[in-house]
Amino acid sequence: MRKGMHVIENHTFDMERALYGSQGIRIKNCSFDGPADGESALKESREIQVSDSFFNLRYPFWHDKQLRISNSEMTELCRAALWYSSDIEIVNTKLHGIKALRECNQVKLQGCDIISPEFGWFVHQIEMRDCTIQSEYFMMRSDHLIFTNLQMKGKYSFQYIEDSVLEHCVFDTKDAFWHAKNVVIRDSIVKGEYLAWYCENVTFENCKIIGTQPLCYCKGLKLINCEMVDTDLCFEKSEVEAVICTSVVSIKNPLSGQICVDSVGEIIQDDPQSKGNIIVKREHDCA
Repeated sequence: MRKGMHVIENHTFDMERALYGSQGIRIKNCSFDGPADGESALKESREIQVSDSFFNLRYPFWHDKQLRISNSEMTELCRAALWYSSDIEIVNTKLHGIKALRECNQVKLQGCDIISPEFGWFVHQIEMRDCTIQSEYFMMRSDHLIFTNLQMKGKYSFQYIEDSVLEHCVFDTKDAFWHAKNVVIRDSIVKGEYLAWYCENVTFENCKIIGTQPLCYCKGLKLINCEMVDTDLCFEKSEVEAVICTSVVSIKNPLSGQICVDSVGEIIQDDPQSKGNIIVKREHDCA
């Protein structure tokens, strides 16, 4: 951000494209709300700093560059807030409108409270730290995610993501990581049904995995020192290398590789194509 920015403070804007095409401005303690119900307040803008402001109108930040937002609020009516923008940093802000972030590049979020269905589609290169998220179809078809200490609740998350690292997170999310590719989930809790089907080159390291029928039809799947809780019918038709330090309810027809498990309630291998080797640690050494 360059020096000598024009400051806009303590104003209310409700007209359509109220600050369209702005460059080099600092917005402080402003409100984007009112009877005119205008949209696209800061569309096509550059070098914008926003702090302590309130957004209650649609599409405020489309096609923007070099955008900084802090200590602000985007309500449920502030739908589709950030699309087609790049070089974005958002700190200590509420994003509560549907589809709040789409098709953006170079994004950083820290300390944000996100309640936004269909958040984060087609985003490239995004970092998130210390955020809470409620969403459905969260981060679909995005890549180069670096997430740390996220608390996430929703359904159908991380579908088709690629080239990402997620650490120290808690995910309570059904059908997560379907078709994910080249992803590492580390030191995290992942709770939900039907985890990571059809994924490729996904690694879970020091994770707790909870829920029915996880990790089926996978390629290049790895589990390193993981716990599994209430997990039945695991690994069906998967290529897998796994070391699991707890018991598993049941393992069904792993396609190939080796699964080393502390104990297992039932092993189902009734498919002649199932060639995966299952070693029970109480009986053998997994080293």
